[in-house]
Amino acid sequence: MPQIIVRQLPDEVHRALKARASEHGRSTEAEARDIIAHAVLPSTRPKAGDLLCGIWKGADVSCVTFERDKTPHKPMSFE
Repeated sequence: MPQIIVRQLPDEVHRALKARASEHGRSTEAEARDIIAHAVLPSTRPKAGDLLCGIWKGADVSCVTFERDKTPHKPMSFE
């Protein structure tokens, strides 16, 4: 796996990175990897909910109703 070295990182940036890593419960290195990944990878990948909404986009759903099944369920028996 490739590695990079960041030279001449200002002390205040390093302190902020360490604090942010601590907030997220990970190492400074892991935090830096996450920041870099989010900065350079495309964030336009569609989410599942957006895809599902897209299926119904433009459809006339005024006559569609959703009813919850209110039938009581039987408690699970472990015997």
